Amino acid sequence: MDWTRPPAVAGMFYPDREDLLRSNVEDLLGEASRAEVSPSSGPPKAIIAPHAGYIYSGPVAASAYRRLHGHGDSISRVILLGPGHRYPVRGLAASSAEAFLTPLGLVPLDREGLQAALALDQVALVDEAHEGEHSLEVHLPFLQVVLGDFSIIPLVVGEASPEEVAETLGVLWGGPETLVVISSDLSHFLTYAQAAELDASTAQSIAALRPEEIRYDQACGRLPVGGLLLRAREEGLSVECVDLRNSGDTAGARDQVVGYGSWVFG
Repeated sequence: MDWTRPPAVAGMFYPDREDLLRSNVEDLLGEASRAEVSPSSGPPKAIIAPHAGYIYSGPVAASAYRRLHGHGDSISRVILLGPGHRYPVRGLAASSAEAFLTPLGLVPLDREGLQAALALDQVALVDEAHEGEHSLEVHLPFLQVVLGDFSIIPLVVGEASPEEVAETLGVLWGGPETLVVISSDLSHFLTYAQAAELDASTAQSIAALRPEEIRYDQACGRLPVGGLLLRAREEGLSVECVDLRNSGDTAGARDQVVGYGSWVFG
């Protein structure tokens, strides 16, 4: 039976009204545009962006999504990977839904691509992993605003090696029509100064495409990030850090912060 995965964190992580959500995303993209210094000429092949509530990580995520502006006609498929926060899984969890819903509308799943991924031993249908998960969902409104019409292959990454993630990305890599989005926050609940130091170290490892240097406490999405870094190394991609801040910069106190960063690969 066909079914749609409903939004789980609308009204909590981002507005649950279509008009307010669209306005929120457009405002964040507008602010990112004004802060942008050296935009890339072509569309990214992949991005890393954070997944907290928009008041906290939205400005940092927008700095990556701003690079997709004007490329909606060429990008028609998004491979969306993020860590699981609620339901433990081995490997990568796919969804049997036909579409994911946000207040901005339906986003269809690429069933053909999912079938190709499911041929891998590390990928399985685990709908429970998607039910309340925010790490993928919060990216959809940004993608809906900047791309318009597109399909997704959403995968929640559980206990999987970076090599398994890289292999999965290889099967789904596609051409210029396919964008890879990796969802990850950085350090958690350190002081502002501690977070800035640790996140800067993580940024150096990402810039050098060295996933083996990224520890568990440096990025909640270190496994999907690691898989992308391995794949980017194989593909000869370059990487640019477009934003690196934390919740002390965007909203909230500085005694306990969460780190956020955005990168584009091309």
